[in-house]
Amino acid sequence: MTPSRDRLITLVEDLSPAAVNPVLVHSFSGFMDAGSSAQLAVNHLLDNCDERIVATFDSDELIDYRARRPKMIFDRNRFINADMPRITLREVLDDRGTPFLLLSGPEPDYRWNEFLGSVRWLVRELNVGLSVGLVGIPWPVPHTRPIGMTWHGTDQRLYEGHTSTLGVIEVPGHMQALIEWSLGQHDHDAMGLAVHVPHYLTQFEYPRAAIALLRGLAVATGLQLPTDGLEEQAQQAEDEIERQTSDSEEFDPLLRALEEQYDSGLEPGYEPDEDEQRSSTPLPNADEIGLQVERFLAEMDDRGDAGG
Repeated sequence: MTPSRDRLITLVEDLSPAAVNPVLVHSFSGFMDAGSSAQLAVNHLLDNCDERIVATFDSDELIDYRARRPKMIFDRNRFINADMPRITLREVLDDRGTPFLLLSGPEPDYRWNEFLGSVRWLVRELNVGLSVGLVGIPWPVPHTRPIGMTWHGTDQRLYEGHTSTLGVIEVPGHMQALIEWSLGQHDHDAMGLAVHVPHYLTQFEYPRAAIALLRGLAVATGLQLPTDGLEEQAQQAEDEIERQTSDSEEFDPLLRALEEQYDSGLEPGYEPDEDEQRSSTPLPNADEIGLQVERFLAEMDDRGDAGG
């Protein structure tokens, strides 16, 4: 029997009447998000769209506060604020007023199986039509070329026309991927968008990748999502990248090599538009790509084990 409520979730508001089979977008901070791509995209949506909280999760059951110590504000002789980490579900309106759901916050530290069950309960309770996870992953590509993206999902029709150069690789589990897998096991449509961030920029904020995620999300769901504010941030970031790399004698040969590798995989006569959303980045050796991704994920896994 399907439970009428869930132990980890408190529903605080009903969905608006227009939220019929809404899209559920999900992204979690704290583990894997190269270039802070998904986090930038989520923050941009919350800053630029009408939104309201419709459900909260029990943070005390899910979050290790010693690993994610709350930020506090001290003003002269007293504490005036404590920003406790929390996981929330929000109803967000796109630029046309179409409601969708946004599940975000820190990746849970505890009770992963129970959390996945809670997400499945939400999907059933709110009649979610499609869930989409957002993440940034490292890729051996130059920042001077159009950004690529890997589409994946529980059914081929969800990523039809978007091929991938990746083969079979083993990666550490993370919540975006587990939600997709778990929903697929229970016959719900679920997919993910993984934007390709130049591997030498993974530790820096890269707004251009956040723009690519939002545009990919719009294509996948039909939502109309704002990106204007991110364009200015992306240009500033690219100016800073140029400033920091222009004086490096070691970086220029690396960049030229990545550009040649990228260009050699393009079909003859292809001239990509800078705004074009490409389904994958052509590279000559899928095994090398897999090794690069696995190496990055292993490093991030080690940091997570150390409580970083």
